[in-house]
Amino acid sequence: MAFIRPLGNTGLTVSALGLGTVKIGRDKGVKYPNGFTIPDDRAVVELLAQARDLGINLIDTAPAYGHSEQRLGQLMSQRQEWIIVTKVGEEFDNDSGASHFDFSPEHVRRSVERSLTRLKTDYLDCVLVHSDGNDLAIIEQGTLDALNDLKKAGLIRATGMSTKTVEGGLATLQHADIAMVTYNLSHQDEVPVIEQAAADLKGILIKKAFASGHLDDNIADPVQESLNQILGTAGVSSIIAGTINPRHLQENVAKARQACQP
Repeated sequence: MAFIRPLGNTGLTVSALGLGTVKIGRDKGVKYPNGFTIPDDRAVVELLAQARDLGINLIDTAPAYGHSEQRLGQLMSQRQEWIIVTKVGEEFDNDSGASHFDFSPEHVRRSVERSLTRLKTDYLDCVLVHSDGNDLAIIEQGTLDALNDLKKAGLIRATGMSTKTVEGGLATLQHADIAMVTYNLSHQDEVPVIEQAAADLKGILIKKAFASGHLDDNIADPVQESLNQILGTAGVSSIIAGTINPRHLQENVAKARQACQP
């Protein structure tokens, strides 16, 4: 399995490890075992440059990640070198520290247009629905249909959903290009979605690969074990892993490349 992989049949190719950017935009209401400080502009610029130097071309953001989109738009150079994934549906209020959801087709369009402005780009490579867990109800509302209309209009290159159920993941593959699913050493319930995507040549992005920092301490190298299992699974395009620690980023990429060795 190569480090650069096709994202299903979208025509996009992505690094096996993508950079998640929650921590550059939001430090409230997050589920990490340790606290962190949002990095300043210089640190973000250096992190992005390091990621590119290490071969990462995939970057994951969302309106729910606080100021992440705006900061990427200001600080990311060479837009064309990046595959940008953002989302619709979840809105985060920094003052209250709480999220609310809107999956209406009207909000989808407004959210995509706002993301284009914030990210200072005229197209988004991939837009996913940020599910609240009611995956099938969201699809029935026409949320993915609205994204697919924006794809036809040339604003989006690929659509999908960050799902929370097996049923939702399978339904997403019928309506869109990509499903983002949870998969790690202790959570393998959604493997049927990955297997279906492999059969249908659809894209799979993995979230919570390291269990949001809660890995099993009884394993000698749980990060390597996680990467070996996930990146060795047919159908997986890329793992989204969020870090603002340059050393962690370098180690994760080295271990991801090792996991991709035949």
